[in-house]
Amino acid sequence: MSFTDTTKVREIVTANPGAARVLEEGGIDFCCGGEKSLHDACMHAGISSEKILKRLEENRKQVGPQDVNWAAASLSTLTQHIREKHHRYVRNAIPHVRALLGRVKAKHGQNHPELGGIEELFTDLGHEMYLHMQKEEQILFPYIEALERAAGGGGKIEPPFFQTVRNPVQMMMQEHDSAGEALRAMRKLSWEYQAPPDGCESYRELYRSLEEFEGDMHTHVHLENNILFPRAVELEAASS
Repeated sequence: MSFTDTTKVREIVTANPGAARVLEEGGIDFCCGGEKSLHDACMHAGISSEKILKRLEENRKQVGPQDVNWAAASLSTLTQHIREKHHRYVRNAIPHVRALLGRVKAKHGQNHPELGGIEELFTDLGHEMYLHMQKEEQILFPYIEALERAAGGGGKIEPPFFQTVRNPVQMMMQEHDSAGEALRAMRKLSWEYQAPPDGCESYRELYRSLEEFEGDMHTHVHLENNILFPRAVELEAASS
């Protein structure tokens, strides 16, 4: 697939999973902002769309085995991947980052009050993500998997209490937007995750961990917003 500056960002990452790295490096939102054209996304990020298109073309020739085409995978395979890779990562990362934040704030908080704001944002985000993942794992994902089984001849599916998959999908996407706002706020407070000159190794490790958390969240939300959710809505509509 050839891309232009009018191609939607979500279409780029869906067609070429490896493009996520290029967009991430360019500061382009490809998860919550996936409906924007590449031109508009680049304008917002302050980077040339021509430069990104060139990098995308170079990247397209270097697709690795880790760049799975999730748009072609079954929905149950995708939900399993999200549970085992991204949900597991989030659950492991939250206590690690919170412990780092506590240590770094105790040592550097007086000179760097922004650490208090980052800690508050991350603590709230962690609580939200635990609840968010629980709703997905206990309610939304099982329904999507049941929809797929029914469409494949695995029997009928009982009408859900939430009436249509569009309702929990809309709620999950709103929560993704909230998480995205928290991530952007932490990046701003941390000066793009650049540790100050007086920062110790724990300070640098904290910012590396927060940036890694942000990157995983971007991929996590992309897989749901741009692939899993639209396909689930389409499948339900086709089955009704």
